[in-house]
Amino acid sequence: MRKSLLHVFALCTIVSLLIPAAAFAAEYTLKFGHLANEENVWHKAALKFAELVAEKSAGRIEVKVYPNEQLGKELDLINGIQMGTVDMTITGESMQNWAPKAALMGTPYAIRDMDHLNKVAGGDIGKEIEADVIEKIGLRPIGWFGRGPRNLTSNRAIKSPDDLQGMILRVPNVPIFVATWEALGAKPTPMAFSEVFTSLQQGTIDGQENPFALIKSANFYEVQKYCNLTEHVISWIYVVIGENKFSSMPADLQKAILDAGKEMQEYEHQLFREAEKSLAQELQDLGMTFVQVDKDAFQKKATEAVLNNLDDEQKDLYMRIQDVK
Repeated sequence: MRKSLLHVFALCTIVSLLIPAAAFAAEYTLKFGHLANEENVWHKAALKFAELVAEKSAGRIEVKVYPNEQLGKELDLINGIQMGTVDMTITGESMQNWAPKAALMGTPYAIRDMDHLNKVAGGDIGKEIEADVIEKIGLRPIGWFGRGPRNLTSNRAIKSPDDLQGMILRVPNVPIFVATWEALGAKPTPMAFSEVFTSLQQGTIDGQENPFALIKSANFYEVQKYCNLTEHVISWIYVVIGENKFSSMPADLQKAILDAGKEMQEYEHQLFREAEKSLAQELQDLGMTFVQVDKDAFQKKATEAVLNNLDDEQKDLYMRIQDVK
């Protein structure tokens, strides 16, 4: 009898060693939905996060990543997190619908350059916005990603606001964008993104503004000669997890998520810098001429319109962002 028990014990030990840790069910499974495609650095960073969390939690947390809006659009995902049907997403200034301070994450001329962005998003003001998001939306930021600066494309070189006179410019249907470009002297025209290429091709509009990645993926280089480096919006977004879900986890798993979030952030920042440099060269190789603009002149002329579209709390935050050196 004893010999049989020893054989059973030995067999169980061998089997347990042969079964990989991943075969055991995780204690927590997190559904992470976002809007980017599989080639985007956001998706690559999300996959890196899933890998890091599995490692740091010894397999107790599994993160399933769903790109391409598989779980819904950005606002759908925020609502889903609040209802508990989704656990994580990537989101930015859309959160201003609940937390007004989040509007400053994508406000024209709030951020001067990428160094300024690092100091704002990674400093006290970033922490203030994060606290506002946790309190008012129930989302906990665990890392932030920089977004490609928005630049103006056209068929004539634009170096100062004076060069914009009479230019019909497609902008997103966002009041502060419309007001900003009106103040700069253009004729902003809100239009669906899907209509922009044909409108440029037919001459219905004269220009548009977007980050390098969208200028390339939408083939705007085929119908626009110049990329004018206005960098009028330099923004950031957060990777967030539902606060209720996060709070339900034991402290050691919360730490695993936060630590993985920090490493994911650094990983994405490296990928982002490499991608922006590569995209700039690709657009020039495809025939676009890059134009340096008088950024100070643009900002000076746009500031009043920007401030008029902010409430008092947002204006205060805007001015404090400007003071960050």
